[in-house]
Amino acid sequence: MVKARAGTDAWWLPRAVVALRVHIFEKVNGDRAVTLPNATHGPEVFERVYAHPHADGRSEGAGLSDLFWYWLTPGPEVHQEHLEPGARYQDVAATTRRVVAGNSADLAAAAARAVADALDAVPDTRISLVRLRDLMMPAWAAFCYELVFQEPCPPPARKLITAHANDVISALKCTGLRHPRRRARLTGYLRDRVAAGDVPHRLPPSLSVPEQVHYLQGTFFNTAVVQLSEATAHVLLAVARHPEVQRRLRADPDDDTYLTRVLDETMRLYPLFGIAHRITTGDIALDAETVLPTGSVVCFSYPGYHATGYERPDEFDPDRWADLAVKDAHHIPYGVAANRPCPAWRLSPLALRAAVREVLHRFRLDSTVSHTRSIPHRAPCLLIPHGLPPRPRHLAALRGFVRLRDGVEDVTRGVRQLLLGTVMVLHARKQRPATRYFEGRRTGGCPVHQVERGNG
Repeated sequence: MVKARAGTDAWWLPRAVVALRVHIFEKVNGDRAVTLPNATHGPEVFERVYAHPHADGRSEGAGLSDLFWYWLTPGPEVHQEHLEPGARYQDVAATTRRVVAGNSADLAAAAARAVADALDAVPDTRISLVRLRDLMMPAWAAFCYELVFQEPCPPPARKLITAHANDVISALKCTGLRHPRRRARLTGYLRDRVAAGDVPHRLPPSLSVPEQVHYLQGTFFNTAVVQLSEATAHVLLAVARHPEVQRRLRADPDDDTYLTRVLDETMRLYPLFGIAHRITTGDIALDAETVLPTGSVVCFSYPGYHATGYERPDEFDPDRWADLAVKDAHHIPYGVAANRPCPAWRLSPLALRAAVREVLHRFRLDSTVSHTRSIPHRAPCLLIPHGLPPRPRHLAALRGFVRLRDGVEDVTRGVRQLLLGTVMVLHARKQRPATRYFEGRRTGGCPVHQVERGNG
């Protein structure tokens, strides 16, 4: 579930708008939902339940599933994160692992090339104001294309993938409505490529050809592109807002140790997932007196879990990892091994390190915007080319403009998210894509992709 937090630090943002927006999304859970950790059941219960074999249901029976499926169309029924446990999930997960496998040096080099190509469009003779997520998305579109097709990404394909991924994440953050026709253009492109035999990987044999197309679109050109773009934006924005961290990274760009600490701290404080939900397929005991019955919806709060067990949990401090092993910390940026871990747990850090180095090799970063987990502002940032003569007054004016614009956008965006989020929640509840899909499977009716409609 996406909980929009933009602007909650601004004193003048109407608190009623924020509270109402959060309430709308929480109500989607229904009455049979529990969020962990909570005041009664802390991080130890979170860990035990998350890894429990009965916490393995993914979509069937949860009100949240209708909303997520609505956002992730087309093909949410074969999206790896939303497949029910079983042979099809194992088949799809194995395929994804094969696609993202590879030599570490080659993967890092491919990521660096993709980011360098995107940065070539940024002038090196003046300060540029960019939104980091927008800057990085075409790079990761090209990178993921190369993973899937094992060839350089042509500009038209990169444009299709970027438009699709941006549409998905804008809808998820309620900053824009869905545009099914925009997404369908990528579907058509991938359908033609699959039909022509252009995908060198063995696609999941348990899926039909249309399902294989939707699998590629959802896993690689939706989730992978979006998550890599969001992660890079978070890291670079954190670096931009902490000059001392940036100085240390630039002083020794080849120091993997400190850069890894920066990545770990960024993913701790700004996890890409807000909440992961599971449906229990058997009873799970929370404590000696409390049992979650079969069919319960369990919402695992990554921010809540990542805030436990640390001194100054709200402070960005990469040095905390100098004496703290990731395996001993409350830190699961890629999920837990026992319950559908992210297949890119090895690839992502390689790619992110390469991306950060490429950006810092060319620019100094500066930003005065707020930094929240959801970054609905897409991470505005000033890129200052190395070697550019210093102009303190000009930079101060730009920093002031960025701060002022961010404050104004917080208010207008908060209202827009409330309105658009309400529209999409109601539309998703009317369409019931997940519910209708599982009903269709039981009765032999139409699959969800045959009844999907647009926003009207």
